[in-house]
Amino acid sequence: MKVFVTGATGYLGSTIVEMLREKGHEVLGLARNDAAVEKLEALGVLSHRGDIEAPETLAEGARRADAVIHTAFIHDFDAYAENARLDETAVRAMATALERTDRPFVVATGTAGLEPGVLATEEDTLLPGTARQSEVALQWANRGVRACTVRLPPTVHGPGDRAFIAVLMDIARRTGFSAYVGDGTNRWPAVHRLDAARLFVAALEKALPGQVLHGVAESGLPFRAIATAIAERLSVPTRSVPPESATSHFGWLSFIVPVDNPLSNHRTRATMEWEPREIGLLEDLRAGTYD
Repeated sequence: MKVFVTGATGYLGSTIVEMLREKGHEVLGLARNDAAVEKLEALGVLSHRGDIEAPETLAEGARRADAVIHTAFIHDFDAYAENARLDETAVRAMATALERTDRPFVVATGTAGLEPGVLATEEDTLLPGTARQSEVALQWANRGVRACTVRLPPTVHGPGDRAFIAVLMDIARRTGFSAYVGDGTNRWPAVHRLDAARLFVAALEKALPGQVLHGVAESGLPFRAIATAIAERLSVPTRSVPPESATSHFGWLSFIVPVDNPLSNHRTRATMEWEPREIGLLEDLRAGTYD
């Protein structure tokens, strides 16, 4: 298949591209600029000029392909609501372009919009008012699109990660301690980048229209354990910060640090024949991946 991949030069998307090519698929990668075009060409990947802020260019890319994997997102959390709106518009544009084609459309989304404090399954829906609405893609499952979503946990870890865990490491270096909120018993699910990429490829080939998948290898690590692993790696102490001080300590990251977000992946593993096999988050931290 020719697969249009948004986020093709990004942290997760670039790994998905490599795996698609290993399996014999042709990749058409979204490229925002000349640098992205050059990067894709160096990998032997076709490029499609476009931008998440120009949905018509994404629709054109979708029409050029036999399938679409959407992983692009503007990771500016100071403007999260606006970026989530852009993402939803992009998803709608690509889904509309794929209507009545029976082509696969695999969309990345997050888990933070699920009900906190309970073990969420693939059957659970996002809470009303959740900013990120990329699961709107599922509405096209009855319109001739094999649309499915892969929910990703707060941390997709591994070499090259510059997201939440890398930021937590930087905060601990700057402040001299690794923090958690309250008693730190809130749980973060996690998945290694390679395991996540394998799931996207499996979803492309096997997922049913309307299916929701949980791209999670570890269902929920106590955040205090994550903070402790960071502290041990940096040789700094751990310390609790009260909820009212979370914003001043963690900055923009304070919206996700206290979240209790345990997830089940049983249905995903069974239907996709997917078994995570990479090292866990704590092992990744202790191995020096984030040094």
